[in-house]
Amino acid sequence: LYQKVEKLAPVIFREIRNIDKPMCANVDFYSGFVYDMLGIPVEMNTPIFAIARIAGWCAHIIEEHLNGGRIIRPAYKNIKKNVQYIKLSER
Repeated sequence: LYQKVEKLAPVIFREIRNIDKPMCANVDFYSGFVYDMLGIPVEMNTPIFAIARIAGWCAHIIEEHLNGGRIIRPAYKNIKKNVQYIKLSER
């Protein structure tokens, strides 16, 4: 079933949303299956998901505060020309 979903998802996204970029399943795609095999009730999937991400969410909040409220996006490609940095005290 999981292999079929992995195979069909890009086709469906291409047809319905007109998205034609590569797609990969993340760890959460398989985690529900693993939790089920471990006998963990399905009601616990969301709390486990959240608990596993709290450190990352906190890190993003701290990073945002340290960077003056800007959100850092690793995939962002800047197309603006380079400008000379001006120290905050000189602005």
